[in-house]
Amino acid sequence: MRITFYGAAQSVTGSKHLLELNGRKILLDCGLHQGRRKESEKLNREFPFNPGELDSIILSHAHIDHSGNLPGAVKHGFSGMITSTFATRDLAAILLPDSAHIQKYDMAYLNKKRKLKGLDPLQPLYDAADVTETLKHFMSIPYDRSFPLYPDVTLRFIEAGHILGSAQVELTIKEKGTQRVLLFSGDLGRPGRPILKDPDMSANADILIMESTYGGRNHGKQEESLQKFRSIINNTFKSGGKLIIPAFSVGRTQEVLFDIHELVTRNEMPPMKVYVDSPLSFDATEVYKIHQECFDNHMRDYLYSNRSPFQFEGLHFIQGVGESKALNHDGSPMIIISASGMCENGRILHHLKNNIGDERNAVLVVGFMAQHTLGRKLVEGEKLVKIFGEEYPVKASIEIINGFSAHADSDALVNYAEKVGANAESIFLVHGEPDQSEILSDRIADRIGRTAIIPALGETFEL
Repeated sequence: MRITFYGAAQSVTGSKHLLELNGRKILLDCGLHQGRRKESEKLNREFPFNPGELDSIILSHAHIDHSGNLPGAVKHGFSGMITSTFATRDLAAILLPDSAHIQKYDMAYLNKKRKLKGLDPLQPLYDAADVTETLKHFMSIPYDRSFPLYPDVTLRFIEAGHILGSAQVELTIKEKGTQRVLLFSGDLGRPGRPILKDPDMSANADILIMESTYGGRNHGKQEESLQKFRSIINNTFKSGGKLIIPAFSVGRTQEVLFDIHELVTRNEMPPMKVYVDSPLSFDATEVYKIHQECFDNHMRDYLYSNRSPFQFEGLHFIQGVGESKALNHDGSPMIIISASGMCENGRILHHLKNNIGDERNAVLVVGFMAQHTLGRKLVEGEKLVKIFGEEYPVKASIEIINGFSAHADSDALVNYAEKVGANAESIFLVHGEPDQSEILSDRIADRIGRTAIIPALGETFEL
């Protein structure tokens, strides 16, 4: 068996891991890279392997950095099965068309500027027709059911607790007279977060591929995060400003709404309207409502009592572009939750462009921002940022709450490695920047006496 790491290797985006065994090629995830525009453009357009030679793709979850280049693979010749959980397939059915739409919209905007400069127009990576064709390749299986993917490969999805439908990928592989278990963590969630079940730690891996996003950091207590959130909301309300929250439409948006609902229920919220400016977020929230198999007991109690944490007084879901633009002319205090989560595309860019230069406003970062993204530049305190190629001064306050993160922190990752990888012959750390992966590798070595490998982009290992 051979594995090559073609994405999310010493970085947190573009997840792609290629397994070659018994003459077959199986790809774990097929995500889009985010970061420097030119670098990302090249990585996303040019596959480092021939998609037409893949036998199948297994999808851990629907986030675009894990699923977003599936239509690109199909466009370039992939014709096999894409296997996922049922909830992941349903989310992909709204995320991938949205990705195609955003590319079309953003390219049209950028091409207007390129035309003025005499530059050739850019084309989207894929279009709606490519997405439609991609969805035909999906096959879904439930959690905790062993499925014979091939005579020598059995697949089982295990709860990852990251977003709705997220799964650890367990492959039981028979090769050269031996049987081994390869476990890919996908993105692991935080134990004790609302809405979803905690990550399942019952697997026993011979080969472990695990994420390391927060390999060297621990999150604060959730109640402390909620109170900091309350303080930021109240301060923004008093200043008469807008609180802009970049959030992925799937997962983070629903968790932010859950916490705002908690503040409303406790009467700790000022009379401040909340706008979710992403049609995708509305669709994703509806998908959440129909997949109760993914919920924890607390969330089920809400639903069984005919309450919804995704509905409260003052909440508005924005659909049309006109409604979105109208928010820029509304001078009343408000909260705007908009995608994308790393501030790389979508409506959040327009809200930042129109509001980041006003000191009454605040931008709240509630998730990990990859290197070279606009979100990361804001986190690092840059005072002048480029949006759509134009420079804007940063006068709004930049607030950060890591406690909202849907990723497991360092302690949880070490615990996971100890539980599922105690007997592993090989542990690989992916989906993490080098400093975070190195700290986690050292902590795993101290805990279980096993050195974890941090593969470079394109590096191959014979197992």
